[in-house]
Amino acid sequence: MAILYEQIQEEIKPLDLRFSNDEIEERVDHLTSFIEKQVSSGDFDGVLIALSGGIDSTVTAYLAVEALGSDAVHGLILPKEVNEDENMSDAECVAEMLDISYETLDIDEIVSEFLDVYDVDTSESDDRWEGRHVGNLSARVRMTLNYLVGGFENKLVLGTGNRAELATGYVTKFGDGGVDCNPLGNLYKQQVRQIAAHFGVDKSLVQKTPTGGMVDYGTDEEEFGVDYDTLDAILALHIDGGVPAAATARLTDTSREVVAHIRQMHEQSTHKRTPPTTPEPLI
Repeated sequence: MAILYEQIQEEIKPLDLRFSNDEIEERVDHLTSFIEKQVSSGDFDGVLIALSGGIDSTVTAYLAVEALGSDAVHGLILPKEVNEDENMSDAECVAEMLDISYETLDIDEIVSEFLDVYDVDTSESDDRWEGRHVGNLSARVRMTLNYLVGGFENKLVLGTGNRAELATGYVTKFGDGGVDCNPLGNLYKQQVRQIAAHFGVDKSLVQKTPTGGMVDYGTDEEEFGVDYDTLDAILALHIDGGVPAAATARLTDTSREVVAHIRQMHEQSTHKRTPPTTPEPLI
């Protein structure tokens, strides 16, 4: 087993959700078996992963290679102008480290074509939500390319979202949320980092500040309003564990307003985690 990094070994506050060493081995086996079953049940030739250079897509790629071997894993790197060059370089490094095939497709021109068709001028707008719509469009362009390439290559499209992102709706519906399966979907962020360290992922990637990479609005944690460790704790206690809001606020050393904000994010994003609804049939 790889030596865990200092920040993984130290106590995580306000709530330590990490696995024991035995549990890590068990969880990795469980996740790799899950990937194998998803591929075999659909008679796919392997998996496709959109590599962002972040920790989630990196861990997903490591799990896929562990499950299927490098020849069965294909990476797509889909840069946009807002992405830092560092992210794309990290994505390439991950692909080369794992010896998986990959290709880079720039999506800016495709996104611009959509905006030209709809005749949207975003250059003079200060509307944050208009920018978010363009960010969602970018995510959906990436999803479309994932399935285009995945279809030609007969590859299952693996999602890379973790529990914190999925539970708060920090995904684009039919964008990065449009995947065949999500191996990390039940893992809190600190658990993803721990598994990354278990695999020996470079320390700089484990500690890297996560960003959405669609619009230039800062980091994930700035979007949430709390750091990931606190978000994990609120989700584990209040959303997943049923601990009352007031007790959760005390246990996480936050305010009830923060807990209520996370709960609101969870409730308002229910539609992203469920199939499209239909009316009850008339009898």
